[in-house]
Amino acid sequence: MIKILKKIIQFKTLIFLSSFLIFTSCDKKAEDNKKNINGKVVVKVFSSLTCPHCANFHKEVVVKLKEQYIDKKIVEFKHHGFPLDMAALNAEKILYCFKDEEKQFNFLTNIYAKQKNWAVGPDINAINDSIKIIGKELGLDDNMMDKCLVDKKIEEQILDERINAQKNYKISSTPTIYINNKQYKGDYDFKKFKKELDKQL
Repeated sequence: MIKILKKIIQFKTLIFLSSFLIFTSCDKKAEDNKKNINGKVVVKVFSSLTCPHCANFHKEVVVKLKEQYIDKKIVEFKHHGFPLDMAALNAEKILYCFKDEEKQFNFLTNIYAKQKNWAVGPDINAINDSIKIIGKELGLDDNMMDKCLVDKKIEEQILDERINAQKNYKISSTPTIYINNKQYKGDYDFKKFKKELDKQL
């Protein structure tokens, strides 16, 4: 718990400094450029699973994006966990339980759709139980999810990814969306998002 609290303090410090410092990531940009050369646009969404705006963007844009672009291998979608609280962190851990990308996407869709049901509770244990109900619907069992929830490697990976995202991208709120190397700041409207996306194709 102390280690997690230190991470959270570090997050707050990075968020404060982000308004004064600009970081770049050559490796990330090189990766995106390589994808673009191969004819595939990379859409990155940095989000917290307890964030209502993230849930709205997923519902209004990402689900339609999957049908029209992702499934056709035109666009590559990358979810980047940026948990803002313990509930979001634990939901992210359950996402890591899934090894199949299709099931991961389905879990994201369900966890966002049912956000109001699981994201609040009398304590973190009750919240975890609610998250696990959604995991069970997609084929995970209690034993598997309990292991993911206490797995320190998964926790470190999620928290480190959040720190690296803060360093490498201008994240002041969630969701933060990038189409290749350009941040999307438009409305959560699929037609408007599609217009920006098509410029990269």
